[in-house]
Amino acid sequence: MKKICNQCQTEMIEDFKVESYGGITISKKGKFFLNATYGKPHAAVCPNCGCVIFYIDNYKDVVK
Repeated sequence: MKKICNQCQTEMIEDFKVESYGGITISKKGKFFLNATYGKPHAAVCPNCGCVIFYIDNYKDVVK
């Protein structure tokens, strides 16, 4: 699915890698201190205005 910039309605360039020294993951606190990990975020960048958004590939797992 193509990502469209919210600021200027231009198609964004996807699949940029997001890095941090400690690592970034998207997770939700579960029962008994176990976290459900949903994946590492990616970024999309607008080539027109420079707006950046973050997304994960397996977003459907979040609502389960």
